[in-house]
Amino acid sequence: MRQKGVLIAGLAAIAATAYLYGERLLRALLLMLSTAVWARRLVTELPLAWRVAGRFVAGEDLTAVVATTRQLNQKGLVVTLNYLGEAVATPAEAEAARDHILALLDTIYRHQLQANVSIKPTQLGLKLDPQQTRAHLRQLLERARQTHNKIRLDMEDSDLIDPTLQLYRALRDEDGFDNVGVVIQSYLYRSENDIRQLMHEGAWVRLVKGAYAEPPDRAYPNKADTDRSFIDLAHLLLSDEAQQHGVYTGFATHDDKMIEAVIDYANRHNVSTDYYEFQMLYGVRGQRQEELVRQGYRVRTYVPYGTAWYPYFMRRLAERPANLWFFLSNLLKS
Repeated sequence: MRQKGVLIAGLAAIAATAYLYGERLLRALLLMLSTAVWARRLVTELPLAWRVAGRFVAGEDLTAVVATTRQLNQKGLVVTLNYLGEAVATPAEAEAARDHILALLDTIYRHQLQANVSIKPTQLGLKLDPQQTRAHLRQLLERARQTHNKIRLDMEDSDLIDPTLQLYRALRDEDGFDNVGVVIQSYLYRSENDIRQLMHEGAWVRLVKGAYAEPPDRAYPNKADTDRSFIDLAHLLLSDEAQQHGVYTGFATHDDKMIEAVIDYANRHNVSTDYYEFQMLYGVRGQRQEELVRQGYRVRTYVPYGTAWYPYFMRRLAERPANLWFFLSNLLKS
C-alpha cells in the first residue's frame, strides 16, 4: 500500500506539473522516468500497473502473441512483433534475446501468422559489441529468409543512429540480406539526409515522429515542426524517384492529419498502395486501424510483448497525456 501511495503521489505531481507548465515538460519528465531504475522497480511491482500496461502490451509469452496476432489478422490487419528489451548489460542477455527471436520466427511460420519482426539493436548488444550484434542478426535474418519473413531494425536515441545505419548497411550490402529494414524519426534535423540516402538504396523504411528525449540541437522541440518534417519526408518517400528505386514505406502515425496528408499526396501523384502502408501501435486507435483496412489500405499493428515492458510503457504515456490520466484514474479506482 505504501508503494502504491508513493506512486499515486508521484503521478499526481507529474500531472500537476503538466497542468501548470505544459505538455512538453510532462513529456520530458516521463521520458526521464522511462530510464530510471527506481521508478521501474516501483511501477513494475504493482499488479495494477501490468493491467494498465496490458492495454499496450500483448502479453508476456509466445502463447499470448499467437492469440493476439490471430485476432488482428482476422480483422484484416498485418502485424510486426517486438520482443521487448533494450540496452542489454551482458553478452549472455544478448544471446538469450537472439534465441527467443529465433523461436518467435519459427512460431510465426508454424502458425502461418501475417507478421514480421522488429528488433532494437541494443537488445542484441549493439552497445557492447557491434560485430557480435551483427553476427546475431545474420542468424536471425537467415532464419527469417528461410521462413519467408523480414526483420526491421528499430531506431533508438540519436547517439545510436549512425551505428544502427552502419549495421543495417553491413547486413544488406555486405552480407546480402534484402529482408532487413530500418526506421527514421521525423523529429531529427538529420532525417532528410538519411532518407535521401536510403531512397537511393531502395530501402524498406518505417517513418515515425520519434519518442525519445533529444536535445534541441538535434531534434525539433515543437510538435508543429515535427509534423511538418513528417509530411515533407513522406513526400520524399512517395516520390517518383523513391518508387523507381523500389522504396517501400510504413507510415507510423496515429495522427489523422498525417494520415490524410499521405493519402492526399498518394492520390494526387497516382502512387499505388503497393509502395506504402500505415502502421499503428497495439492498443491505440484500433477502430481507426480497421477503418483504414476497409478503405483498402494495408495497416500493420506494432505488437510488443514480454516482461521488459516498463520503458516502452512510459514512452507511450509520454506520447499522449490521455494515457497518463487513464493510468492514474485506474490507480485511484483500485
